[in-house]
Amino acid sequence: MDAPGYRRHLGLFSSTMLIAGSMIGSGVFIVAADMVRTGRSGGFLLAAWGLTALLTLFAALSYGELAGLFPRAGGQYTYLREIYGPGTGFLYGWTFFVVIECGTIAAVAVGFGKYLGSFFPAVNDSVWIGPHLDLPVLHLSHAIAVGPYHLGLTPARLSAIAVVTLLSVVNRYGVRLGARIQDLFTVAKIGGLAALVILGLWLHPASAPAAAPYAPPGHDPALPFLTALLVVQTGSMFSADAWNSVTFIAGEVKAPERTIPLSLLIGTTVVCGLYILANTAYLRVLGPTGIANAPQDRVGSAALQAILGSGGGLIMAGAILVSMFGCLNGLIFSGARVYQRMAEDGLFFSSAAQLNGHGVPAFGLGVQALWTCLLTLTGTYGQLLDFVMVSAILFYILAVAGVFLLRWRKPDLPRPVRVWGYPFVPALYLLGALAIVGTLFIHRPSYSWPGLALVAAGWPVYLAVRPRAVPA
Repeated sequence: MDAPGYRRHLGLFSSTMLIAGSMIGSGVFIVAADMVRTGRSGGFLLAAWGLTALLTLFAALSYGELAGLFPRAGGQYTYLREIYGPGTGFLYGWTFFVVIECGTIAAVAVGFGKYLGSFFPAVNDSVWIGPHLDLPVLHLSHAIAVGPYHLGLTPARLSAIAVVTLLSVVNRYGVRLGARIQDLFTVAKIGGLAALVILGLWLHPASAPAAAPYAPPGHDPALPFLTALLVVQTGSMFSADAWNSVTFIAGEVKAPERTIPLSLLIGTTVVCGLYILANTAYLRVLGPTGIANAPQDRVGSAALQAILGSGGGLIMAGAILVSMFGCLNGLIFSGARVYQRMAEDGLFFSSAAQLNGHGVPAFGLGVQALWTCLLTLTGTYGQLLDFVMVSAILFYILAVAGVFLLRWRKPDLPRPVRVWGYPFVPALYLLGALAIVGTLFIHRPSYSWPGLALVAAGWPVYLAVRPRAVPA
């Protein structure tokens, strides 16, 4: 059961807007540059996004069945706890708090500050406010290195702290207010992304040979096509991540056993479709070489500047600011519900289990904001996110595998929604996700192995808090 006080205010529209708003941040405007540099062709870029879209949709369909089985706050934490026990649930919650959620919020918030610098040049990440500390690269082995780290406060990081604090305070005053902000900014960002697609595909003549391959400087050998396709998923899947955010707030969704599966299907389909169209527009306007060489990897800004002229970059900066603000609200809004559910199980600060007078886990919002703000000061969140991407996919794999386990262990459980295409859809997701994880351990050891170590570091913490945990 959910904590007393949760209020079911959210319907299908707001649930879908939370998914779309949490998914669309800055990634779709940036990651294409590195993807083209890795795969070296426009066809590769679209194939990579196509794979991301398929895997995201298959995972969302699988989570729809889990959401129907466990329509309670906590989402993925609840699923893993119910399927594998409190230890696995805690390891997910630990990783979620330490890096996945707070690290993502920190990264998006500092990105917000950097783009704010397009309008206010004094807001940047290169001028220090007060003392700072620079730590060099630490080589853990010949293939694994961490760092460098730059600890301190900059105007961009100060802006990040301000926006995280503002949204955390606003979301203390009830789910309706947070949902209205989310609805407004998500509609605006979907409209902005759709406008970019329309301008690039239909209202602007093709100005770059989309079929011409990218020829990098130097003579570095290209990765084999399939290997490269799997490696670049860290960028595209990160850009399409947070689609599971609506499962965290199941206690505040009307008829969650049906609303959540349907919102997962609609939200992921709309966003992934827009992502593929946006990258098609990039190719039409810039071509592979223009994408790969976009200044500071800001592909969206380069594309809009090519379409609209010198003012296009500022327009895109404004659109990205709106996109980031909505993304931050969605992440902050949904994340605290996971800590509340963990606290009910005795696996987080006990105060986080309580809801305030507005039916909101205010303590969880505060702890989340505090840790996020500390991460912005360390300057390490970007590499921490690289570290944890493999682990995040592993938790998705465990949850989707749980669909099979529950069908076998508890076939008589009421399932308001059954995953479409079972067993092929969840099996194909597992096959693709495992291939990505295996490839990253081989070809990107510098952040895959430390990521696994970061998750494992949660085990002694679990052993320390387990005596007061609620039995499974």
